[in-house]
Amino acid sequence: MIHARGLTRTFTSKTATVDAVRGVDLDVSPGEIVGFLGPNGAGKTTTLRVLTTLLRPTCGTATVAGHDLVAEPAKVRRRIGYVPQGGTIHPGSLLGEELTLQARLYGLRPAEARRRVTDLLARLDLPGVEGRPAGSLSGGQRRRVDIAMGLVHEPGLLFLDEPTTGLDPQSRANLWDHIRRLRAESGLTVFLSTHYLEEADALCDRVLIIDAGRIVSEGTPEALKAELGPGATLDDVFLAVTGRALREEAPA
Repeated sequence: MIHARGLTRTFTSKTATVDAVRGVDLDVSPGEIVGFLGPNGAGKTTTLRVLTTLLRPTCGTATVAGHDLVAEPAKVRRRIGYVPQGGTIHPGSLLGEELTLQARLYGLRPAEARRRVTDLLARLDLPGVEGRPAGSLSGGQRRRVDIAMGLVHEPGLLFLDEPTTGLDPQSRANLWDHIRRLRAESGLTVFLSTHYLEEADALCDRVLIIDAGRIVSEGTPEALKAELGPGATLDDVFLAVTGRALREEAPA
């Protein structure tokens, strides 16, 4: 579903050149839930923006959802969903109208768009909210609506950027269950950027850890922990490969 080799992104200004991503190689298979971890400034967000066509790579190659990232960015965008950390819907917008508009922008006919919105809201335990403004929902409900926005055109690959930041533990666990169910029901592939190590441990089939613009470790959570010995946690793995504690840099 994702195949990248030598992916690089450099930012140049009048006073400095910053190599934010330095030769990243990564592969994500169909149906996987892959966690993407890294300290602040490690290149995590830049890599995510490159893979979602929001930034053009400086060099390197990548195929995302069956299409070349540089040569076919419009086709990539039609095949993926992207849920940014900051959310996607204005608090005053009516949910049904926003979701239907999103579906129409992807070419769905009116009846098909309405059917898809109704189906998605039911699958995400949000029936009957179509007439409500986004600002009237709880934090967990709003994040589920954001995920519905990313899935309304039925992509095979969903990018989630910090999907549970700011949620309480119960809402976070509830969202994990919804992500697992979506994968089980439709074979959805999920590329998940997170600051929460317990989230990656509980939810992801594999994790990739990036630091200083390079992938420094990857594998299943169980295999990575086993390399450090009995009783090791994913926190221990992260600290061992980056030298930095992720929780200290996580947003409040």
